[in-house]
Amino acid sequence: MIALRGATTVTVDTPEAIEEATLELMDQLMAVNTLQKDKMISILFSVTADVKSAYPGKFLRTQRGMGDVPLLHFQEMHVEGSLQRCIRVMIHYQEEKNPIHVYLREAKILRPDLSRDSR
Repeated sequence: MIALRGATTVTVDTPEAIEEATLELMDQLMAVNTLQKDKMISILFSVTADVKSAYPGKFLRTQRGMGDVPLLHFQEMHVEGSLQRCIRVMIHYQEEKNPIHVYLREAKILRPDLSRDSR
């Protein structure tokens, strides 16, 4: 089993912005790691307190057919001066491979050491 990580940001807290950012992040994570839905064990999302208009995982269920993958959402702890409007994800995956972590938009600053294929 491996854990893949990623993060992105939204410029505004709207369901549409959260949907766009979440799907962009997940599509890239799935593409660069050649992930298959049936090998996903679980997906954990955390969001900063200023992301509150929608659950990111909702869009995986409705737009990507991931209704069978267990999803859980958390609120990220607040740290003064930290990145705002941030969506983070961790995917537990049933396979042994070297994960490629993806950090997009303003979230690229979080872990450039882990992200080998970010835009």
